[in-house]
Amino acid sequence: MEAAKGRWVPESGSSSSKAQPTCCPNLKIFLAALSFAYFAKALSGSYMKSTITQLERRFDIPSYLIGIIDGSFEIGNLLVIAFVSYFGAKLHRPKIISTGCILMSLGTFLIAMPHFIIGRYQFETSVRPAMNTSSYCPSSTPEPLHTGSSPSVLPSVGCERESSLSMWVYVLLGNVLRGIGETPVQPLGISYIDDYAHADNAALYIGCVQTIAIIGPVFGYLLGSLCAKIYVDVGFVDMETITITPSDARWVGAWWLGYLIAGVITLASAVPFWFLPRALPSPEDRREDESPLEQASFLKDAPTIKHKYMPEELANFHDMAKEFLPTLKSLLGDPLYCIYLCVAIIQFNSLIGMVTYKPKYIEQHYGQSASKANFLMGIINIPAVALGMFLGGVIMKKFKFGIMAAAKFAFGTSLLGYFLSLFFFAMGCENAKVMGITVSYSGEDMLSYNESSLFANCNLACMCSGKDWDPVCGDDGITYVSPCLGGCTASNGSGKETVFGHCKCIGAAEPGPQTGNLTAILGQCPHRSSCDSIFPYFLALSVITSFIISLGGTPGYMLLIRCIKPQLKSLALGLYTLATRTLAGIPAPIYFGAFIDTTCLKWGQKRCGGPGACRIYNTTAYRIVYLGLTLGLRTISFFPCILGFVLLRRHLQWEQRQQALSNGGTESECLRKEENHTLQCEQLLLTLECNPNRETRL
Repeated sequence: MEAAKGRWVPESGSSSSKAQPTCCPNLKIFLAALSFAYFAKALSGSYMKSTITQLERRFDIPSYLIGIIDGSFEIGNLLVIAFVSYFGAKLHRPKIISTGCILMSLGTFLIAMPHFIIGRYQFETSVRPAMNTSSYCPSSTPEPLHTGSSPSVLPSVGCERESSLSMWVYVLLGNVLRGIGETPVQPLGISYIDDYAHADNAALYIGCVQTIAIIGPVFGYLLGSLCAKIYVDVGFVDMETITITPSDARWVGAWWLGYLIAGVITLASAVPFWFLPRALPSPEDRREDESPLEQASFLKDAPTIKHKYMPEELANFHDMAKEFLPTLKSLLGDPLYCIYLCVAIIQFNSLIGMVTYKPKYIEQHYGQSASKANFLMGIINIPAVALGMFLGGVIMKKFKFGIMAAAKFAFGTSLLGYFLSLFFFAMGCENAKVMGITVSYSGEDMLSYNESSLFANCNLACMCSGKDWDPVCGDDGITYVSPCLGGCTASNGSGKETVFGHCKCIGAAEPGPQTGNLTAILGQCPHRSSCDSIFPYFLALSVITSFIISLGGTPGYMLLIRCIKPQLKSLALGLYTLATRTLAGIPAPIYFGAFIDTTCLKWGQKRCGGPGACRIYNTTAYRIVYLGLTLGLRTISFFPCILGFVLLRRHLQWEQRQQALSNGGTESECLRKEENHTLQCEQLLLTLECNPNRETRL
């Protein structure tokens, strides 16, 4: 059957002896271009993850809303993935990928746009840079002071404008556009490689592409770490007037800068695809008789057909649309493919939720800055995943894994990583000591979600606001929500060097009368040394589990490619991407964020009133929610795997019986022919013996 007809191409016996080159030049160029595109999209995607806390603080929004913004990328995929995967496989795949990269870059630029529209970032502070001393324990309720605004006037016009137009919507729309642009890269790129690469090299090539895709997040998180150190309005404000540091819960880094850099890189990745051909010469080495039985067992109704699909030269959109629903029905009728989708959806819920909030978990639980959390993710955790993905492809190539072997390897690595991850529950830290929230004024441990617990006899006369978050660290090693709630009545110095004095609440929990001038400095008190000692073990276990789980990534992905018919490959990959992103990529960040919000102990306040971003969490509850959701979902995913193994084994046994019956039938036919020939010979001899005169006549 001709390739121009858009059908499977059978292996001809005459071509089996022809040697083919391992990789044509155009395929090498496509591999390089696709790797760069994977790198670009992974860089921008990981940078989005690294800016979660920055966006929360900049736009004063809770975690669940950040989850909606993060999931909007998957919404963009949802809009076009099925049509791109189906129709794109029959059109010019490289140019469609290039168009997608251009859309991704435009969406990335759109995300950065709100920074250039909204005003300067303003955070609540009690420090007045122009004054060396001031009263922080007033006799009437104080107006909150924001940097860059008058302490006595809050512009109502600005509040109305801010309430009527939420700038985070532009971030959401930009992420939707990124999702639309990213749609063709994976299904069309992977299917293009598998169609034109040699059978023995396909797994290695896909493993290399996936490895480059993992390297992208390394640079994405490192870029996030760098930008998190730079103040959001750098170049527009006097840095001497900024009284907070990168470790402060109110700090916002230059989040917009990284999006501009990522947008330029993504735009550059679109260029090479415009110069690649629509199709490449097909390798002639993928023969059914050279492939393992179990590898070919999924090609129903085609026992001697290759895993190749040659696209039509001239696509007819009417015919393609007419065939879409029957093709989709055929794909969803495969129970093994459906079970694979089910397992992937559950595990992706666990993975996406875990990765999305892991930097924030490191910040809140171990007291690290956003910059350091992103740096550790990029320099330690992500390389382990990249190495695991690459070695998984190498192992599969070296040991020539079939379908069953690949499934067992992927399941085994996932199960081992799961058991090791249980040790994370033992690596917990105590809550930070914050007066009135985790520590009572009598010195006892407590957990309070009410503002009333912030007040005591030492600060009742100050008429402080319980909604502000302007933490100071007292001489007693306890954090106070604000200088006013600490009972501080004076200050010395200015800017970051401000020292608050005569703080009546500091040391109130200690027995005996207060002595001397008790002071406080800006910022939260550091975590205890016991927490710092646990953190390296957390990092080491995180690296080990990430490496082990990622070892099964490439074999698991090749299992998906080999369990479907060749002409369904692009649609199956697209539907796989659609299902995992719709049912995992969109909801996981939202419900993970919603559950995390329930562990918040103290919410910040928006400039114009109302709750803003969370300032401090109950770390114990955060750990239980975060790890419980992550490992609970992975526990559930193992049950469909058991059913999948049963169906896979039965299917392989059925294929073996069919082959045995086929071979047995051929042998029986030959024996019957020999028996018939022998009987004919015996009958002829008997006839000759009974009629000797006839023999004489002859």
